[in-house]
Amino acid sequence: MGNRLPAEWEAQSFVQLTWPHCDTEWYDLPHVLDCYVQVAQAITRYEPLLVVCRDKAECLADMAARGYTPGANVRLVESPLNDTWARDHGAISVVGEKGEKAVLDFVFNGWGLKFGSNLDNQITRNIYKQGVWAPDVKYIDMRPFVLEGGSIDTDGCGTLMATSECLLSLNRNEYLSRQEIEQKLCEAFGLKRILWVDHGTIAGDDTDSHVDILARFCSPDTIAYTACDNPADENYAPLKAMEEQLRTFRTLEGKPYRLIPLPLPEPLYLDDYRLPASYANFLIVNGAVLMPGAGQDLDQVAADRLREAFPGRKVEVIDCRALLSGHGGLHCITMNFPENF
Repeated sequence: MGNRLPAEWEAQSFVQLTWPHCDTEWYDLPHVLDCYVQVAQAITRYEPLLVVCRDKAECLADMAARGYTPGANVRLVESPLNDTWARDHGAISVVGEKGEKAVLDFVFNGWGLKFGSNLDNQITRNIYKQGVWAPDVKYIDMRPFVLEGGSIDTDGCGTLMATSECLLSLNRNEYLSRQEIEQKLCEAFGLKRILWVDHGTIAGDDTDSHVDILARFCSPDTIAYTACDNPADENYAPLKAMEEQLRTFRTLEGKPYRLIPLPLPEPLYLDDYRLPASYANFLIVNGAVLMPGAGQDLDQVAADRLREAFPGRKVEVIDCRALLSGHGGLHCITMNFPENF
């Protein structure tokens, strides 16, 4: 089928969370679980939720300990797992020209062999066998191509945005040239073009600059991006270079994008390690945008700018500082699926 990669703002059927447990890579698991419950509650105000967990009883006990009883729009399924970054080990959805639907299962190799991923790499296949998607959704194994959902963003109209640092990095698809990687992406997602972001990084990020902490499509002609106005900040130069490149990008109609800067949160640390906080790591759900808060006055500034980017949608701020201990955020722990999936 001629595939299309839907935009995140299109109607959704459900969002996936992969639930943490005591053997996952979290620095402060109790506070992380508090955050997961808040995220689950927020998602289910707008649409159904799929929770992938290693043990349903364990997961329900975690929820109950935090005063949360999942409703009828929450489904729990079991699968062994290493960690809980659903955006990166989760399936990526495509739709066909005649309404065909498929989930693509790419290789997840722990962000370039940095972390164990042998179990996470099997989650999509495991839950597909359990019937989490509609009966007419096809499963397509994309091996051996390595791709994380957080490394790409789309306008739903054939444009993909990604960073060259991540997609062209060693230990992912080093056996392929840039041209071959572009070809595989275009074939998988029915793309017309790829906008390569060649600059931009946030200190503490270990994904090799996933685009979902840097720049995000908000509509076919709008991009929200992480901006830094403090020359003394270590992130200033790479983010300023990214900003300049974004200004050169053009829509499919040849017009400049409407660019909405999101402030870089004030530095947050775990001991002496700077954490990769970013307001660009927001999640779009039906009727709303869920934004990761950093417990700062800048949270309100970022939320107001996202309201500009998403007129008609409610913007909810969720304190996600606990997630930063795992070097990720709200978008990183979720994966959305289109309507009728």
